[in-house]
This record gives sequence, structure tokens and C-alpha cells, in this order.
Amino acid sequence: MERLCMQSNSMHEMYKYTIITKDKPYLEEFRWFKRKRGYLVRKSSSSQVPTVKMEHNGSDKIYRWKSALQAVAAPIPITKKRVFTFGKGKSEGNKAMKDLLGGKGANLAEMASIGLSVPPGFTVSTEACQQYQEAGLKLPSGLWDEILEGLDWVQDDMKARLGDPERPLLLSVRSGAAVSMPGMMDTVLNLGLNDDVVAGLAAKSGERFAYDSYRRFIDMFGNVVMGISHALFDEKLEEMKAAKGVKNDTDLTASDLKELVSQYKEVYTKAKGEPFPTDPKKQLELAVLAVFDSWDSSRARKYRSINNITGLRGTAVNVQCMVFGNMGDTSGTGVLFTRNPSTGERKLYGEFLINAQGEDVVAGIRTPQNLDAMKDCLPEPYIELVENCKILESQYKEMMDIEFTVQENRLWMLQCRSGKRTGKAAVKIAVDMVSEGLVEKRAAIKMVDPGHMDQLLHPQFENPKAYKDQVIATGLPASPGAAIGQVVFTAEEAESWHAQGKPVILVRTETSPEDVGGMHAAAGILTARGGMTSHAAVVARGWGKCCVSGCSEIRVNDAQKVVIVGDKQIHEGEWISLNGSTGEVILGKQPLSPPALSGDLGTFMSWVDDIRQLKVMANADTPADALAARNNGAEGIGLCRTEHMFFASDERIKAVRQMIMAGNVEQRQKALDKLLPYQRLDFEGIFRAMDGLPVTIRLLDPPLHEFLPEGNLEDIVHELASETGSTEEEVFSRIEKLSEVNPMLGFRGCRLGISYPELTEMQARAIFEAAIAMTNQGVKVFPEIMVPLIGTPQELRHQVSLIRNVAEKVFKLSGNSLSYKVGTMIEVPRAALVADEIAAEAEFFSFGTNDLTQMTFGYSRDDVGKFLPIYLAQGILQNDPFEVLDQKAVGELIKIATERGRKARPDLKVGICGEHGGEPSSVAFFAKAGLDYVSCSPFRVPIARLAAAQVVV
Repeated sequence: MERLCMQSNSMHEMYKYTIITKDKPYLEEFRWFKRKRGYLVRKSSSSQVPTVKMEHNGSDKIYRWKSALQAVAAPIPITKKRVFTFGKGKSEGNKAMKDLLGGKGANLAEMASIGLSVPPGFTVSTEACQQYQEAGLKLPSGLWDEILEGLDWVQDDMKARLGDPERPLLLSVRSGAAVSMPGMMDTVLNLGLNDDVVAGLAAKSGERFAYDSYRRFIDMFGNVVMGISHALFDEKLEEMKAAKGVKNDTDLTASDLKELVSQYKEVYTKAKGEPFPTDPKKQLELAVLAVFDSWDSSRARKYRSINNITGLRGTAVNVQCMVFGNMGDTSGTGVLFTRNPSTGERKLYGEFLINAQGEDVVAGIRTPQNLDAMKDCLPEPYIELVENCKILESQYKEMMDIEFTVQENRLWMLQCRSGKRTGKAAVKIAVDMVSEGLVEKRAAIKMVDPGHMDQLLHPQFENPKAYKDQVIATGLPASPGAAIGQVVFTAEEAESWHAQGKPVILVRTETSPEDVGGMHAAAGILTARGGMTSHAAVVARGWGKCCVSGCSEIRVNDAQKVVIVGDKQIHEGEWISLNGSTGEVILGKQPLSPPALSGDLGTFMSWVDDIRQLKVMANADTPADALAARNNGAEGIGLCRTEHMFFASDERIKAVRQMIMAGNVEQRQKALDKLLPYQRLDFEGIFRAMDGLPVTIRLLDPPLHEFLPEGNLEDIVHELASETGSTEEEVFSRIEKLSEVNPMLGFRGCRLGISYPELTEMQARAIFEAAIAMTNQGVKVFPEIMVPLIGTPQELRHQVSLIRNVAEKVFKLSGNSLSYKVGTMIEVPRAALVADEIAAEAEFFSFGTNDLTQMTFGYSRDDVGKFLPIYLAQGILQNDPFEVLDQKAVGELIKIATERGRKARPDLKVGICGEHGGEPSSVAFFAKAGLDYVSCSPFRVPIARLAAAQVVV
């Protein structure tokens, strides 16, 4: 039988094949085939012979068969499905399809499939957005026809048509990436209106509603799709309200709104040089393109960069039948969280506006009412809403963020997603959901992001009662915590001042997505308008950033850079404080205190510690740091930097400088004898604080020049001469000898101890004498001495021999002994590669990932800031390698060294003590690489504990 291959028209670009069957056996064979492959089969007609048409994922395949067992046409790839419909209890997607449908589209599909009232619509996939980007910002071939097919499905479902004045269908066009990015992407509402359609809509639903919807559409379409400043439209609205003597836009009449529509069109025409588009399908096409384009907008890129969001295909486009909250007093719109996102309290938390559309709430254009007000004005929709919240929490096993609209007493669910929350709320919600039986402990551990731990460790005000007379205004407590800073009025200023090391409070009338960089840079955010779910509030809560919103008592004058509060004026650069838990705005800098770990957090962290396998230790240099680390759950000290102790007093630093200036061993030993009691005293305090836990002490590491005074050379020479008793000529000569071209790769680390063995001996003696003294007082001491910057086994062998000799002498003199370890830091790539040889001398390895990163990349930590921002902006690097471990190269060195070291010494203890030890993704890598512990700063210990547990679950 001849081969037939029919290609569909170019608009669809779908390939079709015909399977021609002569009799029933062939059809039965095909039915067996479709059962195996999951195809749906239906009869199709042909002018010559019966055919069978197969449908799979919305694409047709028609084959003509040679025989019952062989198709004549070789398979040709079909276009993947790119448009997915949802609504009225059915959908082509589900909540597991976030990568393809975006979070919003997947959740709309899920809500529809479980029977909630979701306005019908369709989602254009993230793959389509990716294809659009790859095609040079052109719609992929065939996509527009697939969109029109989705539109037909919605029109049939709603029995209304886009552009039909008799049966008008209006649409919303929204974005939705796989990861929630609040306020980052663009939305268009009321699409489909023109002069004919608005007249038909007015006849059915009233003039005021129709023309209010029309003017909103022109504004949003002009701004989002065509790039016209929203301020140009807003200016006309404010002028109209002033002319009519009204305060709210809801007070404008239908006649006023008609006039406003005309004015908006004039704004559009003047800005674009062409009339407002009247073809609804053209409006839809342009809106879809605008959503695709918004994926690559500067604010979206910045948000992804700030939040380290990578690897996404793009944004999906959700096209949905409009429902209206602005149809009078039986309509409204709102946003809610199924639990309080600030505290975690199990109570609906949200806001509601009568006779409004959703953007009014989310954008903070009008300050809304508390959700409880809905009970009285719309009781039946409220009862249904409460029930829907229970259903969604049960379905998702999460605290949910929900957007809804009531149109003439009927509730519609517009969106749901996992709700952003503060660290405090995240922990409480996780603990409560376990006690409620909604989730298991292992699932609860995944509900708290390591970043939430960071929020909990931020300071609060020491005594809120003490500043009561300094409170100048009170707004909404949008995101808890405390912040102090200098007032700035633009996002650009916030970023600039932050780069100079200045803490700032960003003060705005209201924030917009364009402000995201400044919001991230600011210590706190204060807005005059907007509610608890405004852009500022949602973004600030997601970052754990203190925020006070809707503070109507303040008036912001951007031009003069001043905030007016009653009779007070606060100018740029003046200090204020914010209490995000109470909404208070306070004059001046108020004292802060660190938070405590207790209550729900204690319960939650006990689950974390039961599950994790990786130990978490702390980097601590003083007894106070050690105590803080222990209180935060550290299981020992993984890095005690002895050099930090030298700066504790003038006497100490003078003794260090005498040691540096010494011209011979005798002079150097004399200076070291002065340092010995200081070092011993510090070690005693640390051992006491860490009673029963191991303490790893690193011998002196930095270049000696770091201990010299800064300033003019002549002044330095004069000061050192008077301090050390040397002549100025001797001092100058010594400084010349210490001068290095590249000190970080020079005379430091073990090279100091090998060149000046008396230095290693003094430090080892201080450690062992302190350990014996504390042991005699009943303190359990487990000292571990770490030799820094080893590159060869010979270097380590030299230092280990010195240390063990000192230990024997101290133990013999004291008549006591104790168990101890000697190991090394792996910071030099060569050391990682010869780790098997080094392990013959070392009882433990601790990776110094800061220096290991520096030497692997060849980047100076002190100079990387000159080019790193460019590398990150251009995608040459995805992360700052000094913050997030480079797993491909630095990580590979760690794995090689661990494997080779343990091959030589199976009981080798292996850990890491760089700041990467507190970065969650790095901690996950270390756990998978088989390390025994990570060590980080004391206040990052809870973060590392959680990250270590989440690797296991």
C-alpha cells in the first residue's frame, strides 16, 4: 500500500498521518497499540477508505497502514502541547506541573480539578515563553492558533465571545513563573473592551461599572503593554476627582468615568502617536507578548538575582475569564493567608475591598478593610471562602496565599500559592501542622527555609517602652522585626548608600516592583499607602525585612527629600527606627538586642537535631562568642583564630609588635613570654564555655604586617620605635623585610611557625596549660590544634613534632595528661591533591574554604569586588564563590581530599570552617560529600543545623 503523509496547514504546524484499515483486525491491532501508548481513538472519515485518527496531548496523528503490524510512515516529532485549559471541575494540568504551567497556572488547574469555583481559562506554557525568547522575541510558529483554540474553549464554556457587544467576554492576562515572584511580572485586566463592547456591557451591567472597567483597561494596557507611564493616567484621575470634589474614585459618576475614558485615550494617542487598539484579538496578542517580555524586564532580572532564582524556562501566561469585584456593593475583592504570615497564628489573615478589583488591593492603591468586615457585608461568600481555605490547606498541606473576587454575591477563586511568611511564622506553622496531624515531622522540617532561621536571629528593640515618647506615627505592622537607619527616598539612593556601608530606611508613598533593588538594600521600609498585602509588605516579609506600610500620618515629599509628620520634618540622612511588629515609626536610633531561641523554635530544632547527621560547630574567638555559639546549638568550636585575641588590649598588641620587631630569638622569646599568659587566659575561658565539647584552635595564620599600625610610614616607625625600644633605623629595616608584593600568598600560616618555631611552641604551651588548668577544675576539655596553610606533608610533620614535644613537657610538669588531636587546614589546592600523604601526619582535616576558593579561582578576596558584580550581571558566574561554594572545582577538591585522606587514615575527622559552613546549599553539598561537620559563625549555627537536616529529608 502506498505511503500517505498529510501535513496540516501551516498555522498549526502539526503533522498528521493516516492509518488506513481494510477491515476490523487492523482496527483491533490499533486499539491494542493505543492501550499500550495511552492514545485516545476515534473514527475519522476518508473519501477512499476508513481511517483512524489518534489524539495525544492535543495533537492529531493520522496514519495509513501497510498492514496490521507496520506503519508506512516513520514517526515525525509533533509539537508539544503549549496551551492547557482549566475550569468548571476539569483541567488539563495539576499542581505538580509548575515547571511547565508556572505556579499560578498549576494551582488554577488544581483548584478547578478539585471543584472550587475558578473562572475558566487557559495557560500558555513556560516552554512557549522560552521558545519566544529563543526565536528573537517572536511568537513561535503555530502558537497563536493554539491560543485561539484555547480561547474558543473558554468562549464555548462561558457562552460569550471576545469582542461581541451582545455577549461580551472580558479576559485577564497574568504571568506566572514556576517560582513565586510577587509583583515582578505584568498583568492586564478587562481585556476585550472597546467602544462597541463597553456600550453592550453598559446595557447589561450598568454604565458606571462598564466605564470604570474600560478606563482601568486603557490604563493597564497602556502601561504594561505599551510602556506608557502610569503616572500620566493617574494624573487625569486625580484631576477629575479634584474637579468633582470627591476623595475616592468610587465616588465618580458614570458620566465622569466616560469623560475619563476619553482623556485616557488622548493620553494613549499622545504617548504612542496612534489610537488605542480596538481589535480585542490584537489586544490579546499584544498582552501575551507583554507578559513574555516582562520575564526579561530589569526588575524581574534583579528580583531573580537577589533571590538566586536560576534555571527557569520563563513565565507562563494565564488567560482567564474576568470576574468583577467592582459591580457594586454585592461585589468585592480580597487577598488572604490561611494563617497569619507574620506570627503563624491559625486564623485567616487578609484584606478586602468592596466594589473594587484585585489590583486595588495588591498594588496598595486603596487602603483596604480587614477581612473580618466581609462577614457582615457578604456573609454567604465569606462562609464559602472559609471552607475553601480548609480544603486548600488540606490539599496542599501548607499555609496558602489566596486571591479571590466576589461578583454579585458569588465567590470566585483567582489564585492560590504557598504563602510567604516570616521566620517566626514559618516555625509556628510547621509545629502547629504537626500537632494538628496535617503533616509529619520530616515534612515540617522542609516547610522552614534556612533563610527563615536568619530572620529569627535578627535583633529586636531592647525596651519598646523606653521609646514611647519618640513615636511619631503608627502604620500597619507589615513585616516584623526592628530596623534603624538613615532616611532615603529612592531605590537608587538606598542601593548607593548601602554600598557605602550606611544602614538606610527606604521611605516611599508606595513601593512598586521597580523599587526592588532599593528595598533589598534597605534595613527597613516605610510607606504612606498600601495594606498588609501590598507589594512592599509581601516582598519585605519574604526577605525577613522590617516593614511598616499604610502609615497615613506621614506625607512624603520626594522632590524636597523630606517626610512630614504633623509639625515635624525628617530630612534625608536623618535617623529613624521602625518596629515592624507594632507599626511604630520612632525618631532616632533605638538600641537593639539579639533574639532568643525558645518556644516553638526549640521544639522545631529538636526535630532537626534528631534527623540530621552532619555535626554543626562554630567559629568563635572569645569566651563570649563561644557561649553564644553554644546557646545557638553548636556542638563545639571548629575554628578559634588565635590572632584575633591579640587585638583585645593595647598591652597585647604592643607585645605582638615587639615580637615582630625582634631582631633575634632572645628578643622574640621575651615578647612571646608576655603574650603567653594572655593566650592561656583566653583559652581557659573558651574551654570553660565549651565544657564537654571539642575546641579546634588554629595557630597564628595572617601575615605579620597586619599587626602593625596603619598610617604614614614615618609615624608608624616613630610609634614602633617608642613601643619596642628599637631605633627608628632598626624598625624601618624590619618593616622593609616584612613588606610583601602578595602577602596572602607570602609569609603566613605554617611558614611563620616553621621560621619562628618559638611562636608555635608558645601557642601550643598556652593551649595545653589552659587545658590542664580547666581539667583540674572539673571542666571536660577536648583540644584540637590546627596547623594552617599546609602545602606539603613535610611542613605539617615539622609543626606536629613541635606541638607534641610541648605537650609532653607540659604534661610532665603538671603531672597530668589529656587526649588531644593535631590536624591541619586544607586551604592550598596542592594539599587537597596530596591529602593521602598529609593524612599520615594529620588526625583531622578542616577545609578553609575561603582561602581554598581564593587559590582555586585565583581571585583575591580583597580585590574581587572590582569585577565580581560584572561577572554576576553577565552570567559569567552564577554566585559569589566566597558566599556560595563553587561545587564544580572547589567542591571537587574537597571530595578528592576527603577520599584520599580517609584512604590513608580511615578514622580521619573531616570538616569545613570557612563561612560557606553557614550557607545552606553549601552545607547540603558538604553533607553529601561525607564530611563530619561544618563550622560557621555563631549566629549562623541554626541555619546550618536546618540545612543539614533538610539534606536527609
